[in-house]
Formats: sequence, C-alpha cells, structure tokens
Amino acid sequence: MEFRTSAKTVRGLGSAREGAAHWWAQRMTALALVPLCLWFVVSVCRLAGADHDRFTDWLASPFNAIAMLLLIVAGFHHGALGAQVVLEDYIDHEGWRTAAVVAVKGVCWVLIAASVFAVLKIALGG
Repeated sequence: MEFRTSAKTVRGLGSAREGAAHWWAQRMTALALVPLCLWFVVSVCRLAGADHDRFTDWLASPFNAIAMLLLIVAGFHHGALGAQVVLEDYIDHEGWRTAAVVAVKGVCWVLIAASVFAVLKIALGG
C-alpha cells in the first residue's frame, strides 16, 4: 500500500527515510535525561553554598564527571534534535531552513566541545 500522492511522487517529496531514527533519538535522549537531570538537581542542592574547592573536588569524582559529561552530551543533542524539528516546521525556504539547522547543530557541537573540555580539565586536575 502506497501512502504517497501522485503530486508527491512527481515532486520527489515524501519520506526522507530518517524520520523514525530522529524520533527514536529524541525519545532516547529524553529518557536518558530524566535520571541525569534528577542527579544534577540533587547534586546542585547538596552543593548549595559550597566553595570553589568543594565543587572541583565533587566534579573530580569519576562518577560525577562521567554523569556530567553524559548530561552535557545528551542535553545538547536532545536540544539540537528539538530545534531541528521546530526549524523544519516553521521555515518555508529550503535554503534558509538548511542553513538554520546547520547553524544550530554547529553551535551545539561547539558548546558540547567547550563543556566537555571544561569538565575534563576540572576532573583531571588541569
């Protein structure tokens, strides 16, 4: 059974064969973010009023450093996936839409790299 209209067949529109993967990636990152965000909120509450040395000691712990890295990567990836959906839905011009998606993904990759560098620098005592 074919669900494409004759107009879509002529224009070459239809499934880009990545919608399901995008949907699953967004759901999996959301699922990963639930315990990571709970861990982060509890940790921040426990660190309220802590000085710089206490925070760096906390982040130097292997568990906390790994959890923070997972939170950073999952959070930015989830945000990029969500922003891509919004941009694809609301920007009509294909060129502007593509440029906006590439820009958002690029910014997210730069922020991931900077955040991972910061966490590793603190965790490894640099």
